[in-house]
Amino acid sequence: MAMHRRKISIMRKKVFVGPLLGQIFRKIAPKIGATIVMEPTWNVVGQIAFKNGRKRYFRGSILDLNPVGASEIAKDKDYAAFFMKNMGYATVPGQAFFSADLCHGIRSRRNIHAAYRYAVRTGFPVIVKPNSGSQGIGVTKVYTKRDFYRAIRFVFARDRVALVQPPISGKDYRIVVLDKKVISAYERVPLNVVGDGRSTVRQLLRRKQEQFGATGRDTIIRAEDARIIRNLKRQNLTMRSVIRRGQRLYLLDNANLSSGGDAVDVTKIIHPEFKKLVIRLTRDMGLRICGVDLVVEGDINDKPHTYWILEINAAPGLDHYVKTGRAQARIVEAMYFKVLKAMA
Repeated sequence: MAMHRRKISIMRKKVFVGPLLGQIFRKIAPKIGATIVMEPTWNVVGQIAFKNGRKRYFRGSILDLNPVGASEIAKDKDYAAFFMKNMGYATVPGQAFFSADLCHGIRSRRNIHAAYRYAVRTGFPVIVKPNSGSQGIGVTKVYTKRDFYRAIRFVFARDRVALVQPPISGKDYRIVVLDKKVISAYERVPLNVVGDGRSTVRQLLRRKQEQFGATGRDTIIRAEDARIIRNLKRQNLTMRSVIRRGQRLYLLDNANLSSGGDAVDVTKIIHPEFKKLVIRLTRDMGLRICGVDLVVEGDINDKPHTYWILEINAAPGLDHYVKTGRAQARIVEAMYFKVLKAMA
């Protein structure tokens, strides 16, 4: 009985570290005389008490900084794209389609079959993705009818609205804006491995996962991801294939760091015109802090020519980015220090 009670006691004492934001705020808040109170069981939500008596709150990566209405619009990719396009910004074309229950509720014919007909008119391949998702979950480039229905059903199991878009090519960037200033910018490179002429794809992925662990990055590479398997199949490869030395093999189409992508910092080289663009966009969307995702033909250090705004994020989580290197960790800590002062 005593042993049983001791086990229960140990279990109760287990504390979850929680998301990045709370960890950083607890570290930097004393620098400006602020105190952080975290809900102790999960460490997900917190209160910031400033010296002037003001109190602010956060949950995960969501800060008490942006207006609620603007934040809600930003979370809905289709609505956000409407307003951005209406203001003259270059957005990705596409259309929203609805799950069966939502179609019935709003009396819409934009169901799964209408989505497929739209994909046919657009021309395969197309991108299928959830309207309100994050971290690249459910974002799939599809080439066939079978893959299309599989991908959109996956989305509808998690979101009542799916977006169907043509694929766009270029370099993928995340630029974070705070109060009329770019405070972080990085290129996002999709999950990839580089062959050595001896190792299989599975072995290369396992090695990459070990590298993540060695640097403290907690990203989990899901080798069983159906999107990876299909990408390999289209290239006549499998997990057992050996990749020739020096060959870079891209395994996912989306570049999210949470899916195993890599980050290349470009904060110091971003072209001034791109800075003006994302600062203006953030203001026009009614936000103070915003992560702007761009796809650019060319490089971010060149004057803007051809580019698209993929989406905006009112709560740009940087948990994966911060663990890609010490320099990135310093950038994120400095960024959140500015955020903390802006909230005071």
